[in-house]
Amino acid sequence: MGFNDCAATGRTSMKRVQTRCRAPDPLTHESTGATLVGGATGQLTIIATPIGNLDDLSLRAQQAISSAPLILVEDRRHAQRLFQHLGIQPKTLALHEHNERALAPQIAQRIAAGERIALLSDAGIPLISDPGFPLLALLRARQLPVTIIPGPNAALAALALSGLPSDRFVFEGFLPAKAGARRARLQALQRESRSLIFYEAPHRICETLADMVDLWSPDRAAALCRELTKRYEECLRDSLGGLVVLLQVQPDKVRGEMTLVVGGAPEQTRQDADADQLLGPLLAELPLAQAVRLAASQSGMAHRFLYARALALTSGESPA
Repeated sequence: MGFNDCAATGRTSMKRVQTRCRAPDPLTHESTGATLVGGATGQLTIIATPIGNLDDLSLRAQQAISSAPLILVEDRRHAQRLFQHLGIQPKTLALHEHNERALAPQIAQRIAAGERIALLSDAGIPLISDPGFPLLALLRARQLPVTIIPGPNAALAALALSGLPSDRFVFEGFLPAKAGARRARLQALQRESRSLIFYEAPHRICETLADMVDLWSPDRAAALCRELTKRYEECLRDSLGGLVVLLQVQPDKVRGEMTLVVGGAPEQTRQDADADQLLGPLLAELPLAQAVRLAASQSGMAHRFLYARALALTSGESPA
């Protein structure tokens, strides 16, 4: 039950609280719905769908999908499998990365006119590495009502299954497909201390793991979760270097939907990266000894530590 479903002050009677906490309509939630001109109520409902096992669809989501006058879907053919599972043939409109910006104003206008519309992606929660953000941004700008029916999510499922620290984490979604951009993004994440979650395609997973080994460390703990909630679900827990070797030895595991969870950078790695970032510009302009002295005075880092990092940088060694 949400906070807005049952807002009550200390002076509110129990009878009044019970009255206000009645079950909301599955598609038009009272806390977010808006009565518009002529009494029509328009709203967008974001609905999470299974990431593999169709039985993971919640009862509330089933009811909302079955009663939705119009459903926005990422791929009609993919959505059809879910609709067949529910025994329905709803009215749909394709909304994907190639048309969402063009369609957003039309959809917003329909909601403003009183239509109730649902939004699905192929799997998981819409907008999470899936289409929908331009539409949501426009609806918020126009102050039109939006609600969500939460549910399955591959990133959080993989994090929980990985055995890696889950109290603080970063979701990165898909890394850039091109090698140069991917390596640049990984370098930017070198000092990140929280667990990192990535989505990756099977045909790029080996390259991505190799880049992480090269730019981070082969010893960094990781877990590759594939085919979550499906028949061949598997969570491969190892170091980054170990995963590279495992996939080379067992290429049959390079298939299916993949979520990669990587442990955060250890403190020493973050210190090395901070030192390298400080020393880089100084070494480009000053002799090594002078650059080290200046870096030590600016940062408070130990002179011996900075000297070792400077030697590594000037000799061309890859930072740890």
